[in-house]
Amino acid sequence: MQPDAPQHDRIPEIALDWHRSGKGAALATVIETWGSAPRQPGSQLAISGEGEIMGSVSGGCVEGAVVVEALETLADGTPRVLTFGVTDETAFSVGLACGGTIRVLVEPIGKGMPEAMLAAVVEARAARKPLAYGVTVEGWARRLLGPSDLPERFRADRSGMEETGEFIALFNPPLRMLIVGAVHIAQALVPMAKLAGYDPVLIDPRDAFASEGRFPGTVIRHDWPDEGLLAEGLDARTAVVTLTHDTKLDDPAIVAALGSEVFYLGCLGSTRTHAKRLERLRAAGITEAQIARIHAPVGLDIGAKTPAEIAVSVLAQVTQVLRQA
Repeated sequence: MQPDAPQHDRIPEIALDWHRSGKGAALATVIETWGSAPRQPGSQLAISGEGEIMGSVSGGCVEGAVVVEALETLADGTPRVLTFGVTDETAFSVGLACGGTIRVLVEPIGKGMPEAMLAAVVEARAARKPLAYGVTVEGWARRLLGPSDLPERFRADRSGMEETGEFIALFNPPLRMLIVGAVHIAQALVPMAKLAGYDPVLIDPRDAFASEGRFPGTVIRHDWPDEGLLAEGLDARTAVVTLTHDTKLDDPAIVAALGSEVFYLGCLGSTRTHAKRLERLRAAGITEAQIARIHAPVGLDIGAKTPAEIAVSVLAQVTQVLRQA
């Protein structure tokens, strides 16, 4: 996890800090939803013993009630499951304006969720290692799991209840987008990627193009693209986009990406340009199965013309591959 990640993306880290500082902390996690719930399973809210909060489990309509329950949980050390919804007469008086229903698990750190387990989650996030926390709401058995235990959940990035009654909270590494080529499209794509929750990294050996002036506040690597990609690390939470039009830069990057588990590889260029690219890749020993992973011409076909419109089409396609694969 990048050290400058927004506070609202550091819920486990903040909860652990509060707990270790002596304030006490509880984690509230959405475990199930019905209807038009504003937050998905796995969404979290950290609450300190002093009533401080970070994160959310709804659009703001139930947080007050969750904080009250969290403080009581810290006092008695007992986890609990809360239900909120406008259609349930037995639920709390607080309803969801959108008409949905949610169940929220509230656990005190220490007496509920073990400090060691939360620390393991924080360490895994810092090391970009996928990890999941499983808790059975009947009996409160807890365990940590990896991708080999729940491969489909990790690939879909989907927290939720198992049929066994165990809730699985996924802590996948943050999404990254490695962009090869400091061109006009990249100037639009970098800020869009940040807004969509990606940690973007720009790779281009050309100092005049990849400059702080053109890409303020952006992580820039002036390495040769394949070297830069390998130095950053290529994993299943990474998207790679090549934009240079220069075969000397794009081709090595494409080969490096195809030798990894990146979930998306998109390459700028016309149909004719891509056909010539494929000839070179086949000559370099790239298999047809690998070639099938390339999205080119890059982006969804929405008739994009301007650099910003092309960036929108690229981000839309990356999202489609991530969520619908």
